Amino acid sequence: MNGQNRKDIYPGLEVDIILKKDQRSGTLTRGIVKNLLTSATYHSRGIKVRLEDGQIGRVAYIVGEEED
Repeated sequence: MNGQNRKDIYPGLEVDIILKKDQRSGTLTRGIVKNLLTSATYHSRGIKVRLEDGQIGRVAYIVGEEED
């Protein structure tokens, strides 16, 4: 599942994000969502979140949920 819809993302969820410094390379960073920083219900490049370790980036994939 991608991270473009705010309704799919919540604190405690395991996600892969793209940090600002990794936008060109597309390197993913895995972590647990601490809080959501994007207030819009949808964002084409992914909802911006802060991980529990303090890193900030846009959600590329939601890991913590099984896909049906």
